[in-house]
Amino acid sequence: MPHLNFSSQAGLEADRSFLSHPVYLFARDAQSTLTPNATQRITLIVAACYIVAIAILWHVPYLTMILYPFKLLTVGFHEMSHAIMGILTCATIHSIELDPDEGGATRMSGGIPWLTLPAGYLGSSFIGAALIACGFDTNASKIACLVLAGFFLFTLWWARREILTWLLILGMTGLIVLFWFVAGGVALRYFVLFIGVMSCLYVLWDVIDDTIARKVNGSDASSFAKICGCCPSQVWGVIWLLIAAVFFAAGILVGIAAFKESAAQQASDSKHFLPVPGASNAALSLSPDCTYPAGVLVSLLLSGCLALVI
Repeated sequence: MPHLNFSSQAGLEADRSFLSHPVYLFARDAQSTLTPNATQRITLIVAACYIVAIAILWHVPYLTMILYPFKLLTVGFHEMSHAIMGILTCATIHSIELDPDEGGATRMSGGIPWLTLPAGYLGSSFIGAALIACGFDTNASKIACLVLAGFFLFTLWWARREILTWLLILGMTGLIVLFWFVAGGVALRYFVLFIGVMSCLYVLWDVIDDTIARKVNGSDASSFAKICGCCPSQVWGVIWLLIAAVFFAAGILVGIAAFKESAAQQASDSKHFLPVPGASNAALSLSPDCTYPAGVLVSLLLSGCLALVI
């Protein structure tokens, strides 16, 4: 058998041509992929501050009203997840209601209860995790907001007679438009991150409060336990809690692994992708002079998954 010399001159020339290619792909180990850079560390610190602030505001009288609209938004995610799974299992959705006491109800007929009941908690936690991941990048946050706009339209269609839902959607839409114009979309990124953190925390708290700390006869877990017949609602609550916690952690890890651009690079990319009207160097399409890393593709994939759930 002839000896193959992989260090030949031709091989070296091929390696050099590969290195000089404008799109140079390289492998990264898990440690470098999951090690946050300076911009990501700031994002993680902000997310940690969100967690502390939400935990404090949650239990402080009067101040808890600051979180009230975001709690309702998370309830909307919950009910919308029920509705989407109902549609996927051939159910007929009659209405979605948001209660002023931070509750909600999705009225449907048909479908598969085995799938529609857990879809509320798990769907809203997945949406929160996707928003957290998108919150690591400005352009990804813009795409996530476009998906949220579709979510708002579907919610208004099914809850078109609910004044509270209209007020919530209009308020959130106004905040998104406002933050889109602040600092070239940087404020929008932190707003999307906040919604994601809030959604995940609300799911964790709601599962603990409704199914583990105390048994609520009207909860999704209790209804699921009656259908299953093998485990009490607390057991299903623990299972859903663990899945929601995995989604929360996965959202952070995906954000760290996918969006490695610095703040300056994100600002530059943001000027060429759905830019603020009137911004300098704004363009309606991607600039050929601006290199977009794989993170943009990941953001599109995350938003696509988010769109499937919503």
